[in-house]
Amino acid sequence: MPDLRHRDLLGLREGGEGTITGTVVCAAAIAYAAGHVDSSWELSGIILGTVLVYWVAHLHAVTLGSAMTRGHHPLAAFRHALGETWPIAGASVVPLAVLLVAELLGAELRTAAWVALTATVGLLGVYSYIAGVRGGLDTGGRILSALAGLALGLLVVLLKVGLH
Repeated sequence: MPDLRHRDLLGLREGGEGTITGTVVCAAAIAYAAGHVDSSWELSGIILGTVLVYWVAHLHAVTLGSAMTRGHHPLAAFRHALGETWPIAGASVVPLAVLLVAELLGAELRTAAWVALTATVGLLGVYSYIAGVRGGLDTGGRILSALAGLALGLLVVLLKVGLH
């Protein structure tokens, strides 16, 4: 039986870049599409579709890069790329869950989308704080790191406000 204490289910120890990229992609998809759909299922489909496109593109790029720079056989390169890029796709789970739970709790689609977008921005702040901790920053540095992540998320929110 695998030791679950050392599993990296969120991709934050290995593949943190993918988790961040997937989270930003989710935020952007929510920000853009929320005003253009009629149901949370449509919005979920747009989020999943957008994340899928980014994940497949990154999967392809890492596969080719691994084959070219490391001389891996294409199948070995593909297996390596799958392991490295899965957090991009996995990052959509939390924003989608927040969106659907908010709606199940009675929120209208617009409100549920804002709740999911806010949670996603919060995740970017948390991930950035964790990066500060792991990077050995003091408390002030960790807070600045978190603020940088939040600023990226707020940039996506401004995109939403600007487009609607």
